[in-house]
Amino acid sequence: GRVASSAQGCYALVDYVNFKGEGTLATERYHGQGWGLLQVLENMHGSQSALDEFAASAKTVLRRRVANSPPERGEARWMAGWLARVDGYAK
Repeated sequence: GRVASSAQGCYALVDYVNFKGEGTLATERYHGQGWGLLQVLENMHGSQSALDEFAASAKTVLRRRVANSPPERGEARWMAGWLARVDGYAK
């Protein structure tokens, strides 16, 4: 509820689902750890403003995805763009 309480928050939720998925499918996981909306929300603890925390949590989840990804996929090359996109949620 905290994130969805503003128009920008609703945008962040919908954009993240379209960007990285809901996080409920086995195909949205490396080494059993997902990177979807579910994992972003589970990683939030209410310690800061909702959008700031959502963006910070999404960055953590995306960094974990890259760390867990098969090296041959070279996912680190996308990290700067992913982090810039997520930064937009808190603005």
